[in-house]
Amino acid sequence: MVKLAPSILAADFSRLGEEVSACERAGAHRIHIDVMDNHFVPNLSMGPEVVSACRRHTGLPLEVHLMVERPDSIIPAFIEAGCGTVTVHLEAGAQPHRSVALIHQLGARAGMAINPGTATSLLRPLLPEVELALVMSVDPGFGGQRLLPQSLPRLREVAEMISQLNPGCELEVDGGVDCDNVSSCVAAGATVVVAGTSVFAAPKGTAAGVGCLLERISQGAGAQPSCP
Repeated sequence: MVKLAPSILAADFSRLGEEVSACERAGAHRIHIDVMDNHFVPNLSMGPEVVSACRRHTGLPLEVHLMVERPDSIIPAFIEAGCGTVTVHLEAGAQPHRSVALIHQLGARAGMAINPGTATSLLRPLLPEVELALVMSVDPGFGGQRLLPQSLPRLREVAEMISQLNPGCELEVDGGVDCDNVSSCVAAGATVVVAGTSVFAAPKGTAAGVGCLLERISQGAGAQPSCP
């Protein structure tokens, strides 16, 4: 089953608890939390306190995506705050294996992300060690971008490596996913879909945004649901 992970980067933070609860009621499978440090990416976002706030308003699994330099120094705080999955970037440090080992040592699932300009082949040595591989479909740092077309063949490449090396590993796509392209992402191999703007900025509301994506996923690539 393909899972939907709304990214709260696009949520209304003045009513974050309501937004997260609405995602859960509408059928989302987990909550995605983007963390930026204004060094690894040109933006600054949330810390462990936001994770704790989300934890109080939902029983869904929480996953944190660390777009930061030196992730090892903050991984423990996010796991303590309630994250069950921690994803770090291959490009963020010289020893990604150590980050994965630390995440596992602290009892969480480990993910490894790559940017659009990073060769997918560089994931190969790490795939046997992680529970999730994240293919960025935009340049990280800002929400509301369009999905890069080259992301689809990149998803296929990683999906093929996963089938060979670690069939239980999830393949997540993140960036610019909406009702018009989500089925193409799934057809390319994505098993977890991150969506921010298309959920929280949906004209008919957050629940409608979740519902549109879930419908599009369930109906498959040939379907044309009526999206909000």
